[in-house]
Amino acid sequence: MSSITLTSGASFDCPPGTSLLDAAATSSITLPYSCKTGRCSTCKCRVVSGTSKLLQPEMGLSESEKQAGWILSCVRTAESAMTLEAETLAGVTLPAVRNLPCRVSTLERVARDVLRVRLRLPPTADFTFLPGQYVDITGPAGISRSYSLASASVQNKTLELHIRAVPGGLMSQYWFEQAQPNDLLRLKGPLGSFFLRPAADRDIVLLATGTGIAPIKAILESLPGLDTSERPRSVTLLWGGRSETDLYMDLRPMLLPTVRYIPVLSRSDASWTGARGHVQDAFLAEPAPLDNIVVYACGSEAMIKSASEAFQARGLSPGRFHSDAFVCSATPTPNAGSAT
Repeated sequence: MSSITLTSGASFDCPPGTSLLDAAATSSITLPYSCKTGRCSTCKCRVVSGTSKLLQPEMGLSESEKQAGWILSCVRTAESAMTLEAETLAGVTLPAVRNLPCRVSTLERVARDVLRVRLRLPPTADFTFLPGQYVDITGPAGISRSYSLASASVQNKTLELHIRAVPGGLMSQYWFEQAQPNDLLRLKGPLGSFFLRPAADRDIVLLATGTGIAPIKAILESLPGLDTSERPRSVTLLWGGRSETDLYMDLRPMLLPTVRYIPVLSRSDASWTGARGHVQDAFLAEPAPLDNIVVYACGSEAMIKSASEAFQARGLSPGRFHSDAFVCSATPTPNAGSAT
């Protein structure tokens, strides 16, 4: 048993073979996380002292980050007493994780490769979540994949998912070729720590690519329910795709007047008159200072990594960049939003 101390003052014990993330949770200390597979880097923390051992590959870190002492708490266990610099979700109580049956309520093709799926929970189900979290869904063949919840709350015992087709994906084959209303599935959740932190007087920047708009949509839907004293000073939303068809829903009717929406296309034709390129570059092209900004980014691994590096290069503190990377993988349970 190794003693772990956080620079914030919290401490916990880590048994041999137990991840730092899970050991912290056992002691009621919540560290940020998403994939729990060492790929998305949400659980990144820095070693101040002590040593740790890998439980599985640490793919979510660059070599320079590893050299600087960063590790991923989801795939590391302690070999000695350690001191870690890590974000903690102090004061936040995550909703209880439930294992529930659910049934497919509706399936709607909103783009060539995107389905909007609504799942129906049992009438007596006790299920709550924070806007931005995800769930694991187990299909008829026993395959589990993770999907972000695309609404701010449970509405009429239904949950909304946005699912993109992945070529060769086993779960994609089910969703796009076999799924029917009333199919019985299993749900585990809510999971993850991608949700809006206290935002009063902050300038919030929301970055999304593809179906990464799902948890961002949930966060946006939650804003009107905040007391006016708790709302952000401003919100800028950038949703990116390759072509206009990738922006598969009209977000404007649901946005508060204080939300500025910038659609961005990376492979647009000559008829497109809006922003071009990548979402992070479209925002950073403006000369606005970053001292009051908090960024929430959801989408591909490449976008998350590029956006994080770009914002940090402009001086944004890593603690003010929150992300949820959609990871497609052959592993049994890739992280939120993947649909392999």
